[in-house]
Amino acid sequence: MRGRDGGQKKHLVPSLCIGFLCLIVLVLYYGSFGTQGQHANSAIEYGTKFSRTIGWSSVDNSELGKSDESIFSQEGDDGLLPKSFPVCDDRHSELIPCLDRNLIYQTRLKLDLSLMEHYERHCPQPEKRYNCLIPPPTSYKVPIKWPQSRDEVWQVNIPHTHLAHEKSDQNWMVVKGDKIVFPGGGTHFHYGADKYISHIANMLNFSNNILNDEGRLRTVLDVGCGVASFGGYLLSSDIIAMSLAPNDVHQNQIQFALERGIPAYLGVLGTKRLPYPSRSFEFAHCSRCRIDWLQRDGILLLELDRLLRPGGYFAYSSPEAYAQDEEDLRIWKHMSALVERMCWKIAAKKNQTVIWVKPLTNDCYMKRAPGTQPPLCKSNNDPDAVWGVPMEACISPYSEQIQRDGGSGLAPWPARLTTPPPRLADFGISTDMFEKDMEIWHQRVDSYWSLLGSKIMPNTLRNVMDMKANLGSFAAALKEVPVWVMNVVPEDGPNTLKIIYDRGLIGTTHDWCEAFSTYPRTYDFLHAWTVFSDIEKKGCSAEDLLLEMDRILRPTGFVIFRDKKPIIAFIKKYLPALHWESVATADAEANSDLEDKEGILVIQKKLWLIDEGTKDSA
Repeated sequence: MRGRDGGQKKHLVPSLCIGFLCLIVLVLYYGSFGTQGQHANSAIEYGTKFSRTIGWSSVDNSELGKSDESIFSQEGDDGLLPKSFPVCDDRHSELIPCLDRNLIYQTRLKLDLSLMEHYERHCPQPEKRYNCLIPPPTSYKVPIKWPQSRDEVWQVNIPHTHLAHEKSDQNWMVVKGDKIVFPGGGTHFHYGADKYISHIANMLNFSNNILNDEGRLRTVLDVGCGVASFGGYLLSSDIIAMSLAPNDVHQNQIQFALERGIPAYLGVLGTKRLPYPSRSFEFAHCSRCRIDWLQRDGILLLELDRLLRPGGYFAYSSPEAYAQDEEDLRIWKHMSALVERMCWKIAAKKNQTVIWVKPLTNDCYMKRAPGTQPPLCKSNNDPDAVWGVPMEACISPYSEQIQRDGGSGLAPWPARLTTPPPRLADFGISTDMFEKDMEIWHQRVDSYWSLLGSKIMPNTLRNVMDMKANLGSFAAALKEVPVWVMNVVPEDGPNTLKIIYDRGLIGTTHDWCEAFSTYPRTYDFLHAWTVFSDIEKKGCSAEDLLLEMDRILRPTGFVIFRDKKPIIAFIKKYLPALHWESVATADAEANSDLEDKEGILVIQKKLWLIDEGTKDSA
């Protein structure tokens, strides 16, 4: 027996070794590349091997910032840099890492579906993030240019036609040959957004039936926007809308909006505040948006109230505003009572649309009977704190400045863009500092365009993102260029997003240690000013951010990095792996102390297709 045991042991050891090696091969093949894994793994993002190897990416935030030496200045680590990144499975061609329903399923998050928590952001842990390039769809084409793109896009770029069939009677979109065409209709405006917009302006007695009210109405929030035709048709009136919708059963609606070149963002009125500061919009719009405004003591309507400026409007086109059946009458009765307690008044009501207007000052709030619901928010409730902050069922009162001025005190558009807004005082920024900031960024944008040279034509760019927007002067310098800019303000810095909105621009709050709430291939141009310096301080992964920027960027799109020179050198090493090519490099202006050690790198993303592997096709 002992002899046979010994023989079995001799055979067992090599068998175990072989089995272990086979297991490793299977894990590497199915895990790292994700091309043959089960569909249950679609939400898993594969770990950032490089960042963990050098000990920078940290899962435990308490350990952040403990490294004394910047990874960007480390020498001799080139062997750790990837020669190429694997290509993600083509199932991931539309992956939105923090809005992936498969992630919710895999991690078994306990969410309240009735509160729309499953449509809110839920990001994968750092060790579970992907480490691969998101592929474009087969036969992907460079998007149609603006303004033609407002009305048609390539079907191969968003190969989803279910909305065309589901909304065929509402003129959302129509499939025509190799294109998807947008007639401008919507659930409540079958005959065109342009006529509907004129109708709303007429209801409010605005001059010439133009909704911008001679520049006084500039920023709009369109809730449940569909494919954003309402926002798209507002642009010709010098109105810019933040078109908002969740990644729901109409999951490609925001993708279509951005492919069209219309400002849009993935978000939902759920349990968290929307990522915009208080008093950001002159006008909010809901056309058959299917939102229960009465739930939780009117908390969703109170979120709109937080976002509306003094004297702001809410246009509501829905059966509750006109239908006569018992249920719609009940909803209308309770909703009318709620907005009356919120001090809103009916500005106009006609046909199937009602428009409420918000008060200009706190006077009405002060006259309410004691105990009236909803209450005023407590004094320690910051109405501008938004990143991951739960909504509250309370009214955000106005500041002393608004009470004194009897309104927001903003200039009409376009003067608003260059007029110092009153809320600059919140940051101790003087008029001279504001004007100097505009001057600096005008010079910088001029230099950027010189570096881009013949690479761009007047209609090359449409969707632009400023990843660290500060006061919004980069976007302001692009006023005469046919682009729109998503101005992103870091969640842990000064909350200057309210200055950006007060200038008549739009944007959002974000943490660049996480993925952005957008589809892949949705921006033509990214501007990254000291963004990598900031995430280094937080201990987040530079490689993860590069992969995220690649996910967001359209093929043939551009990135301008403006950062410390060691960071620029670090990024250059990644260009081959990302299929990016260097367009230009330069030193930042020498006459500024702040720019003493900064460099500029301009890159362009190549077009490659998944059926060709990682072979460049353009």
